[in-house]
Amino acid sequence: MTPLLFVAAAAAGAIGRHLIGRVACSWQALLVVNTIGAALLGWLVSRDVSASTMTIVGTGLCGAFTTYSSFALEARTLGWRWGGAYVASTLVCVTAAASLAATL
Repeated sequence: MTPLLFVAAAAAGAIGRHLIGRVACSWQALLVVNTIGAALLGWLVSRDVSASTMTIVGTGLCGAFTTYSSFALEARTLGWRWGGAYVASTLVCVTAAASLAATL
């Protein structure tokens, strides 16, 4: 059952990322997506969940929802100055979101 739920969660994560990407500009959408994903993963890691739940939600949903490759590509596309600011703001946002969610 876990493999089927993993695939369903990954599909939901990818669809969610796509929908957010249609609403906002690419770098803004990635910032929102990665921040939400970090918050969800931070909350999940701080809870006593089973291995199958961590696999389904943590790896499947959050893994498909967030994106490092697009983040790296967007940072490179923005150039040295704006890309650096984007990377710094993303790191601050995702770290704060994961920390805050883990303490709640």
